[in-house]
Amino acid sequence: MPSSPAPPDDSAPESTESSESAESTESGVRLDTARLRVLAHPLRVNVLTLLRQRGPSTATRIAEQLGIKPAAASYHLRRLAAGGLIEEAPDRGTGRERWWKSAHHQSIHDPATEPPEQREAGRAYAQAVALASVDRLHQAAQEVPLLPAEWYEAGVYADFALWLTPEAVDRMRAEIFDVVARYRHSEAEAPPGASPVSLQVQAFPVPGTVDLDTGDR
Repeated sequence: MPSSPAPPDDSAPESTESSESAESTESGVRLDTARLRVLAHPLRVNVLTLLRQRGPSTATRIAEQLGIKPAAASYHLRRLAAGGLIEEAPDRGTGRERWWKSAHHQSIHDPATEPPEQREAGRAYAQAVALASVDRLHQAAQEVPLLPAEWYEAGVYADFALWLTPEAVDRMRAEIFDVVARYRHSEAEAPPGASPVSLQVQAFPVPGTVDLDTGDR
């Protein structure tokens, strides 16, 4: 998340995959059509994100963290494993529970370079990543009242409305906060073909990774 030029995450297969499209690189794994189809499900994106952000886990632990049934968590883990996105962590196993870990630290998918036959799967993946991000932001929102002061003060929840062409959005994708002011202008000042674009920027501790302040107020 789940990170890639598109969205990973994540943040994937059953899979028959070409060696080129599914190749692993130093920065992660390139998603081919099969893996994109596996990841075209918000829950699977979130499961993969959990494994990448918080390390090896079991179906039971993942079910508790995501608020789903263990059987559902097991199903999604099997699908991710079939796509080569996760693998067993035998050194963590107890004989009764299977531990799983991510096979790569990020997923790579660039809609600008995807072949025509991959576009439908790519869009479904992008939608799943967006929905999964909403779920994680909702979890983070529940923790805001309980965050320690230093994390509350450092956190950022921002939403900028901008008028941009698709080309401008592509340029901005790799840029961060200081660039927002440069691209911010009114509709009247927007270049031909521009549309209103909502650029969301969030910075918060990954839900569940920070000890929350649960003391009486």
